[in-house]
Amino acid sequence: MPTTIQPDLAFILFLPAFCIVGTLYCCYPRKPRHALRWIADLLVLVLAAGASVAAMRWGFRVASSVGGALWKQVLATLLAFAFFFGIVGAAAVVRARLLRRAVDLRARAW
Repeated sequence: MPTTIQPDLAFILFLPAFCIVGTLYCCYPRKPRHALRWIADLLVLVLAAGASVAAMRWGFRVASSVGGALWKQVLATLLAFAFFFGIVGAAAVVRARLLRRAVDLRARAW
């Protein structure tokens, strides 16, 4: 395997899983749908993907050679997953609270 692709292998292999989770994050909840929400969702996904790649490359560089070449890929994969799902999960919680607050404000206005 070319050494230039090894640091990015974890992200390439798990890109379909990240795409599925990103699609689910953007699609649910179905309402409200407005431009600001789409922009915020896309920014969260770009941030999560960027942080995932950065963490994966860092993990690949700092992994010790105690476990062999496989340990570098394992650590890189764990960090990529942790950062991606951590950021998307935190953003989902924040978005749920903001949407709940917006619904409460509309209910009070009536």
